Amino acid sequence: MSDFEGLVAAVTGGASGLGKAVAEELQRRGARVYCLDLAPDGVDAPLTGIRCDISDDASVRDAIGAVVADAGRLDVVVANAGIGAQGDIESNDDDEWLRVLNVNVVGSARTVRHAMPHLRESPSAAVVFTSSVAASIGLPQRVLYSASKGAISAMTLAIATDCLPLGIRVNAVAPGTADTPWVGRLLDSAADPDAERAALEARQPSGRLVAPAEVADAVAYLASPRSGSTNGVILAVDGGMESLRPRR
Repeated sequence: MSDFEGLVAAVTGGASGLGKAVAEELQRRGARVYCLDLAPDGVDAPLTGIRCDISDDASVRDAIGAVVADAGRLDVVVANAGIGAQGDIESNDDDEWLRVLNVNVVGSARTVRHAMPHLRESPSAAVVFTSSVAASIGLPQRVLYSASKGAISAMTLAIATDCLPLGIRVNAVAPGTADTPWVGRLLDSAADPDAERAALEARQPSGRLVAPAEVADAVAYLASPRSGSTNGVILAVDGGMESLRPRR
């Protein structure tokens, strides 16, 4: 498949986890892909790594500028980078709230804001945010993280509306619990990693964790020029976690 042939994509957090899977899928489909990440040395050709700290406005501006300086254009932005947070409402102080929201929400906004002048010039402009099933259902010990992803989903719809006259499509993917290095670290820190994995798998109707490649396929669909009538969508990739209630 070559639906991204000739297009340039920037993926934040593209050096690992879901971001890496997305970057590799877009490249496989013909895009020239830049991974904007704190650890760009971990990015292998044909992908291109560029250092980017989405918590810092100047770093984001410079990273987007470097993409355009090298490629001459920017067509697709995947605002994927983010950090996790655990705990109930009493668990995190103001500093932690501000840190997580600055990365997950404002960092995503910074990324798209600095990309906008270049996306306006593209005939196939698309933005895809990474939200989460945590934005729409109540998960235990995820108050701060859920708040940040709820903001991403709301922001997706607002930006999509504003971008209608510009011809820029804006969507989001909302994964369930995915089999990523971050989840792996959470499991490793659990008292019984095997039991914790089994519990995470059991809460998804599919009975398993979401594969990063499945999320990457969904992002590629949302970003593809072939999906011109898909706009303002929060696409769940969660094994039915949000919408299905099977009997056990």
